[in-house]
Amino acid sequence: MTSQLRFGVLGLTHDHIWDHLPDLKTEEGVELVSAADPHLALRERCADEFGCAVYERYEDVWADDSLDGVFIYADNATGAELAIAAAQAGRHLLIEKPMASDLESADTVLVQARQAGVRVMVNWPFAWWPQLQHALRLANSGDVGEVWQVRYRAAHEGPREMGCSPYFCDWLYDPARNGAGGALTDYCCYGALLARTVIGLPSRVSGTAGRFVKQDIEVEDNAILVMTYPHALAVSEGSWTHIGKLGAYVTMIFGERGTLLIEPRDGGRLLRADPDHPEGVAVPVPEAPPHLRNATAHFAHGLRTGEAFCQLCDDRLCRDTQEILEAGLISAEEGREVSLPLK
Repeated sequence: MTSQLRFGVLGLTHDHIWDHLPDLKTEEGVELVSAADPHLALRERCADEFGCAVYERYEDVWADDSLDGVFIYADNATGAELAIAAAQAGRHLLIEKPMASDLESADTVLVQARQAGVRVMVNWPFAWWPQLQHALRLANSGDVGEVWQVRYRAAHEGPREMGCSPYFCDWLYDPARNGAGGALTDYCCYGALLARTVIGLPSRVSGTAGRFVKQDIEVEDNAILVMTYPHALAVSEGSWTHIGKLGAYVTMIFGERGTLLIEPRDGGRLLRADPDHPEGVAVPVPEAPPHLRNATAHFAHGLRTGEAFCQLCDDRLCRDTQEILEAGLISAEEGREVSLPLK
C-alpha cells in the first residue's frame, strides 16, 4: 500500500460525515478523491466545500481501482448494503456506528470483508475522547479491580431539536432505515459497545423503550438496556428528550477497588474514586497520539501499519454490539428478557 491513501465517500445523509470531510482534506498522506449520494444538494455542498469529484451513483465511487478505502455515511440499512458491495470491490471500509441496521447485515459485512481480504473499522464519536481512551486503559490494566458494572447515558433533546439536517432526520425517524428503532438504536448502542468492550458479551439482555414526549414520531424517544453477566451488569440509556447537558454522556466504570467517571462538560475530565479518595480525584489524561485523535487518522494508520484498530472500533466487538442491540429490541417489543447468543 502506498503512503498516499486515496479514499471515497459513500453517502452524505449522515450528518457526522461533515465532521470527517475536513480531516480527509487535511490529514497528511490522505486524499479525498470522490463522494456519491443521490441528493443533488448534498453533492453540490461536498463539491463546493471540499473540491472532490461527486457522483449520483454509489458504484461510480467504489469502481475506482485507485481507491484504498471508503467512508460509509448513508442510513444504517443502506450503509450495510454499500459496505458489502464496496468490500466485494476490494475497498477497505470505515462504517459509521452502529455497524448495520440489524445483526444479519452486520454478519454479512464481516463475511464479505473477510472473503475479500479487506479491513473493517466502525467509527464511534466517543472513541476519540482522550478521557475514555485512558479510562479503558485503566480498566483493562486492573487499576480499579474486576469491573462489576458499566453505565453510559447518551442523551440530547432530539435530532430535529438539536439541529440535525432534514436528510439525517428523515432516516433517523424511520425504523426500517435506522434499524427497527429510534433512540434505542441511535443511542443505546454506545453503552452496549462500552459494556462489550469492558466486560464482554452479556448472557442476558433486557430492553425497555417508549415514546414518552415526542408524539409526532413513529419510533421510541427513550430507551434503556440492561445487560446481565454471571458476575456483572451494565446499563445503557438513550434519550431524545433530555433537556440541557446535565447528566448527558456521563460514563461510569465500577470496579471492586475503585470507580471511574468521565464528565464530558467543559472539555471533559476523568475522575477516580477509591477508599482513600471517596469523593474522587481528577486523573491526568495523557495527550492522545496522532493516530488516536480522529477517525481518519486512525483508519489511515491501521491501513498503513497493519495494526489492529482500537477496541471501540474493532469489527468483531461492533458485530457483538449489534447482537446486544437486536436482543434489546426484541426484549422491548416482546416484554421479556432475551438470552445471548441469539444464534
